[in-house]
Amino acid sequence: MVSRRRQTSKRGIFAPGTLLERVRSTSVAALRSKALEPIHTHSDYLEDRGVQFLVRVVSTLRSKPPHDDNRNPFLPYETALYVADASDTHACILNKYNVVDLHLLIVTRKFEHQESLMTVGDFRALWRCLGEYDSLGFYNSGTTSGASQVHKHLQVVPLPLLANGAPHATPIDPLLGDSESSPGIIRESRDVPFAHSVVFWDAAQTDNCELMAETSWACYVQMLRRHALGPPVGPDERMAGSYNLLVTRRWMLLVPRVRECFQSISFNSLAFAGALLVQDPAQMDQLRAAGPFAALEWVAARR
Repeated sequence: MVSRRRQTSKRGIFAPGTLLERVRSTSVAALRSKALEPIHTHSDYLEDRGVQFLVRVVSTLRSKPPHDDNRNPFLPYETALYVADASDTHACILNKYNVVDLHLLIVTRKFEHQESLMTVGDFRALWRCLGEYDSLGFYNSGTTSGASQVHKHLQVVPLPLLANGAPHATPIDPLLGDSESSPGIIRESRDVPFAHSVVFWDAAQTDNCELMAETSWACYVQMLRRHALGPPVGPDERMAGSYNLLVTRRWMLLVPRVRECFQSISFNSLAFAGALLVQDPAQMDQLRAAGPFAALEWVAARR
C-alpha cells in the first residue's frame, strides 16, 4: 500500500526558483516507486483554419481504477506524489495518471468543491507556480467541463505544448490577438469561433504574484458575469454553469461549456489551448473527419 501523510503536516512553501527541479525529482522518484502511472500516448497533428492542433492518441491500455464518487484522492494524497506547498492553503502534487510529463496539480488542503468560485487564494497559489517556469495553468469547473474530481484543484503543465518546433507556446496563441494592445482589457477575438473571453497581461506586472492574483481574480469575475455564469452569491453555492479557464504569463482565457463530449471524445481545458486527447484510432478518425474546430464549437457555448 502506498503510504500517505497527514494533511496537517507541512514541508513548507517552495523557495523561488526551485519548483521545476522539485517537480522533476519527485517525478523520477514516483516513477521508480510506481506511485506515478503515466498514460502512454503517441502524438499526431491536425491542421484546421491555420492552427496546428496536437492530438495525443492513447497507445497503451492501462488498468486505471474505476471512479469512486465516495473517494477523495486529495484527502489524503499520496506521499510519493507530493512536490511542495504553493501556499498555506494549497499543496502541489503530481497528477498520478498523467498524459503530459511534469503535470502538476494545485489542490486545496481543505475540501472545497470544484464547482465553487475560484478565490484570490487560488490565483495566488497558481501565480506562484506560473512564475517559476513557462507553463499553462487551467481549471475545469462543472460537470460538462471535463473535470474528473470534485475536490478543488488547478492544474499546471509546461510550455510549449508542441514539441515539433512550433513558434507559439500553445497552438491557439495566434488566434487570441495582439498582446501588445490594451493589456488588462477583457475582449473577444474575432478569430475564435465559440463564446469566450480573453485578457492579456501587462508584461511588466507578471513577476508580482500578489498583484497578478488580485488582477486575475477581478478579470475572472468579470468574465463570469459576461457569460451569465455567476459569481455565486454565497460562499457555499455552486457555479451557474460549466466553464474552462486557462492562464499563462501572457493571457487568460475563459470558455463557457454546454457539453463535455464531441461524439465519444471528452474535452477539458487543454482542448481549448489546442491539445486534444483521444482514446483510440477510432476517435482519431472521428476528430479528423469533423475537424478540431467543429468539435470545439460543439462542446462550447455559441458566440
